[in-house]
Parts: sequence; structure tokens; C-alpha cells
Amino acid sequence: MTTDRLSSTFAALADPTRREILTLLARGEATVGEIAAQFTISLPAISRHLRVLEHAGLITRTRDAQWRRNRLQAEPFDAAISWMQERTRTWHDRLDRLDAHLHRRGPDGPGPDTPAPDTPASCTPASDTPTPDTPAPDRAGDHDERTH
Repeated sequence: MTTDRLSSTFAALADPTRREILTLLARGEATVGEIAAQFTISLPAISRHLRVLEHAGLITRTRDAQWRRNRLQAEPFDAAISWMQERTRTWHDRLDRLDAHLHRRGPDGPGPDTPAPDTPASCTPASDTPTPDTPAPDRAGDHDERTH
């Protein structure tokens, strides 16, 4: 499948009406009239949607006497799924490498409050900001009932 074919597949799938038509055709082939009966839009609008789906290769249309039957085609879906799975593998690999890098750095690496080397001092946390390792500063008016 070329990039153009893949683009056509995703463009066709972008429309909710076309996705619903594909859901109907997943149950079995249907005529234009049978498909149109499931929607509140006009028959010419359904025909335009079917042309887009046919151009993308997602359906085939056959003629049986005066009836035009529409049938779902799996191949473009397989190509789109394959493309998405490749992207998923790429991101999983990247995240695995990041995880391994962070584990190699260990707990002694820069903490969350340590600025990056090129971070201006004005962007660093204030010294009185509590961190998980330091208690919050006492505020006037705060009382600990146990000390009285």
C-alpha cells in the first residue's frame, strides 16, 4: 500500500458517517437503498460517501441486475493497522530506552528540583518551597496542639 492509498484510507475513516457505513457493511453486503435507510441524510449523500469508501478501497461495489451491492474489503484496514503497529513499536522502543536510561542514572541523578544546566536561576524553585525531603516552613498562626 502506498502512502497515497494509506492517506485515502485514513481520510475516508475520518468521517463518522462513513465509519458507520463500514460498521453496517461489516455485518454483510448491502444495497445503497438498504444503507440509506439507516440514515437521515439523502440518497445522493450516501452515494457520495460510498464513492469515497470505494476510492479508498474500503468497499467494492458490484452490480446485480438493477441492484448495486456494496461489500467491505479488509486489505486497506490491514495496511492501516500495520502502519499504526509500526508506530506503536517505535514509541514502545523509545520509551523502553528512556526507562533504561533513567534506571542507569539511578537515584543519585539530578532530582526534580535540580534545574537543567542551561536553566536561568530565575526559573529555579524558591528556597522556601517544601520538597518531599524538607518540611514546610512554619507559618505565623499555625499551632501544633501537642506542644501546648
